[in-house]
Amino acid sequence: MIQKKKILVLCTGNSARSQMAEGILKHITNSKYDVYSAGTKPSIVRPEAIKVLAEIGIDISQNRSKSVEEFLNENIDYVLTVCDNAKETCPYFPAKTKVIHHSFDDPPAIGEADKETTLAVFRRVRDEIQKYLQQALEQKVFD
Repeated sequence: MIQKKKILVLCTGNSARSQMAEGILKHITNSKYDVYSAGTKPSIVRPEAIKVLAEIGIDISQNRSKSVEEFLNENIDYVLTVCDNAKETCPYFPAKTKVIHHSFDDPPAIGEADKETTLAVFRRVRDEIQKYLQQALEQKVFD
């Protein structure tokens, strides 16, 4: 039996971008890979991230924010950092682990905005992540 490749999506808080990327990647690859997400400073899964993924048929409501420490002993094939801070503070993974970086805006960083403005930012970042991941798969970045 062929072992599925493991992809870890890494961000700072594991609250929005990495959670959305995990959900989208699982969805568009039909679980071809074992996909996880984690943060260098885990917090909570943002309700806005759950909502904007539900809008496109992806349920991450049972996800929890995890620390990258939980994955240090896993044989991770790819680490995808989705924010500059995670790239800079990414722990050491074995040489066989390929680290890929693509920074996305941090939706919670827009500050205190009204609900619709906040959701609009989450939707934009969701769509950017989805487009990036689809292109990465077409280019066989994870193969």
